[in-house]
Amino acid sequence: MRREEGNKQAVNNITISNDERFTPTGAILNKYKLNELPQLWNVLKGEMSFVGPRPDVEGYADKLTGEDRNILLLKPGITGPATLKYRNEEELLAQQDEPLKYNDEVIWPDKVKINLKYFNEQSFLGDLKIIIKTIIG
Repeated sequence: MRREEGNKQAVNNITISNDERFTPTGAILNKYKLNELPQLWNVLKGEMSFVGPRPDVEGYADKLTGEDRNILLLKPGITGPATLKYRNEEELLAQQDEPLKYNDEVIWPDKVKINLKYFNEQSFLGDLKIIIKTIIG
């Protein structure tokens, strides 16, 4: 499902830069990742971690099979190695003729691979490095 209106795009549950669902204020909050601040409450409640895989949009976790399902054992995080690699995911998707297909065939499988590696190699020092890279950009 794809809707286009000028330069604004929305594709199912994935977010693309200039997404028509953003209000002007929401676009600014999203651009500077300030929309993530409420998740600090979830970290304090123990529902999330500072570092871990981002929660997937509906339907993607169901596609995980075999060893890839180990990712589901991790608490979702505010940041993580896949988040760092795809920090400009919205812009990347906006450049694609078929953003949902690109997400499903390229980005999501790569995120699974990155998050599985994180699952197998996670450490306090590694998490600290991810947090620092997230802060300094």
